[in-house]
Parts: sequence; structure tokens; C-alpha cells
Amino acid sequence: MSDAQPRHHAIKFAEGFFGSARFSTALTQAIIGTELGTLFIQQIIGWAGLLGILATLVVLAIFSFLARRDTVEWHGLLPISLLIFVGWAAISVFWSQYQWATLGSVVYFGAVTVLGIYIALIRDTIQIARAFGDVLRVALVLSFVLEVFSGVLIDAPLRFLFIQGNLAELGPLQGIFGTRNQLGIITLIAIVTFGTELRTRSIQRPVAIGSLALAGLLLLLSRSPIAFGSFVVVAVATLALYGLRRVSPERKRVGQFVLLGSTITIGAIAWAARTPIINALSASNELNQRLAIWRPIRLLIPTHELEGWGWAGRWWEGIPPFTYVRDGLQPSALNAYLDVWFQVGLIGLFAFVFMVGLAFIRSWLLASRQRSFVYAWPALVLVVLLVTGLAESSLLVEFGWLTFVVCSVKASRELSWRKAFAAIRV
Repeated sequence: MSDAQPRHHAIKFAEGFFGSARFSTALTQAIIGTELGTLFIQQIIGWAGLLGILATLVVLAIFSFLARRDTVEWHGLLPISLLIFVGWAAISVFWSQYQWATLGSVVYFGAVTVLGIYIALIRDTIQIARAFGDVLRVALVLSFVLEVFSGVLIDAPLRFLFIQGNLAELGPLQGIFGTRNQLGIITLIAIVTFGTELRTRSIQRPVAIGSLALAGLLLLLSRSPIAFGSFVVVAVATLALYGLRRVSPERKRVGQFVLLGSTITIGAIAWAARTPIINALSASNELNQRLAIWRPIRLLIPTHELEGWGWAGRWWEGIPPFTYVRDGLQPSALNAYLDVWFQVGLIGLFAFVFMVGLAFIRSWLLASRQRSFVYAWPALVLVVLLVTGLAESSLLVEFGWLTFVVCSVKASRELSWRKAFAAIRV
């Protein structure tokens, strides 16, 4: 009995510690910060240190989840479409042309997925938006400080962080994210997040306005045509959502179909006028670089068209078939959808499109139906991820994938056909 009592107290203490709201808040911010600053951390302490941090976060997330398991509702939480895609990527190790690399990539991919699921299950939407906002503020401030240091104070690039020091020339800037396009994508997500904080009054107004100003400045200084084009799409989506939220419930369905038809029409017009749009965005060089990558990938895809070459996420250096594309210097296909087709075949592509489409539809419906503006955050963040996925593959790895998993699971939790079916049966 003397041994059992201290053990009981230790278990109670551990449950209280790992199950506390303060611990889950800190862990959520640590997870988001690690995935957002993956490149920065990896360049500072190496892959071994980064993987050690990731493993520690997974263990802590499991402990925290177990301590709070009684508070989690299990009906319709995890979207089946997400599980199917992750499962298909995982079993691609059996036919992969680079099995050891696929195995390592699947473990890494699975760890980020687990962390995203943890955040979505444990935290409310407003808490998640706040956590993203806090981390994004720190990342953007750090990026700006390093750009000032590199471009003004020492007037020399920080090559180990891929910062070119172009602030005196007003860009393009890279921040701590490696490329101007990645900085542009992060600033778009930050603008959506800071706007949500301002609209919901979850932080002080001067802080929210200052954060928006910094994100807008870095977006301009990134000089990213991809981010500029995506900003227009996000702005239009925001206006459309604003209008839908003010339509009466009985007319909302009609409004959704009108919006869908308008989107298809505008998309067709934009495709027909793609050349002037590309020229207006000064994106000719970006497009030529991508075409130089996409052409050889399209030649490689038919070799394993249905099942793909094997999951890799971020491309592995020095491994065929990645070495066949631009001498293996590219970290991705610079298109999330083409990258999925290349790595896990047509089957994986269909699963991926179904997964992202379902996540977006759920998030959009929630954003248009719920009174609280915080429900617009997942929908608009998904707009950023899915649109930029046409020209970057960051959706498939690290911060992009973590953010998608969070938004997908939150939408599934709030709008699940399984939960509705269970309610009907009762």
C-alpha cells in the first residue's frame, strides 16, 4: 500500500500537468513554431536536432492527449479522406523505387499529421487561430529583423539562412523561409490570421493592426508573383464569404450555387486570359522555371502512373528519379497536385483531390453558416493553401501540411456526416 499511494499521486500529478490548459497552449505554440521554422531550425542545429525536437513534441502530444482523453468526443472527428490519403502514402513503401527514403518520409509525414490532429482535437478554433497568430507574429518580426541586419547593417547576405540581403533594394526578401514565394505564402496566412484576430477582438486592436501592417509590408517586399495572385483570390473569397454570411438562411443555398457558377466562369475567363495575367504579375520567369520542371515530371509519371514512384514529401537529394529533374537541385515539383501524382500516382491524386475538396467544402459551409467570424479562418487559410498549391508544393510538408490537417480535422469535427448519421439513429 505504501508503494501504491506514491505511484497514485505521481499519476495524478502527471495527468494534471499534461492535461492542463496552460501545457496544451504552450505545446500547441511549440508545434506550430517548429513546423513554421523548420528551415531556420534545420540550418541552425541540423536535421538531427530538428528530428529530436519533432520526436519530443510527438511524445508530449501523446501524453497530453491521454491526460485529456475523457474530454474528446469521438464521433466523426477524423476525416476518412485524410486517413485514406495518409494510408496510401504509407503503403507506397512496398512498391517505392527508394524504399528506405519513403519509410523515413512516411514516419516524418505521420509525425506532422499526428501533431496536427492533436491541435485540432484539443484546442478550439479561436484558440488555434490565436496560437497561429502568436507564432506568425514572432516569425515575421524575426524575418524582418534578420533582413534589416543583412540588408542594411552588414550589407551582406546570410547564405546559411538563404537571406540575400535585398532590403535596401526593396526586395525580394526571403525572411527565415528560404524563398520569396514561401515568405509570400506565410504572409498571406498571417494576414488571414491577424484579420481574424482583429475581427473577433481576441487581441488588442493596436497589436492586430500592427501585425497586419507588418505582414502587408513583407508581402510587398517579397515581390512574389504567386503570393500577389493568391492575394487577389483570397480577397475575392473574403468578399464572397462576407456577402454569403449576410444572406438569409432560406436564400443561402441559392447564393452558394450562384457563387459556384461565378467561380467557374471567372476561372474560365482567367484561363483564357492567362498570358496577360502572367505578364501583369511579372510571373513569366516563374512560369518558365516551373515548366522546365513540370515537363520532365510528366515524362516520368507514365512509368508508374497508377501507384506512383513512392512517397517522399520533400524531394530527397541524390535519389532517382528526382535527380532526373533539373539535376536534382529542386526540393519539390513546385506544384502540390503534380507532386502527389508523381509520388503516389493517379490513385493518390484522386484521394488527395477528394480530401482537399471535402475539407474546403466543409470549412466554407461552416464559415457561411456560423455567426462567429472565427469559422472563416479555416476556410480562408485553405484558400491560400489550395491556390498556392498550384505553384508550390509546401502544402505537402511541414507547416503547410500541419495547417491543412488542423483545418481539415476541425471542419470534420464541426460538420461530419458520421455525426449526423449517429444522431439520426438515436
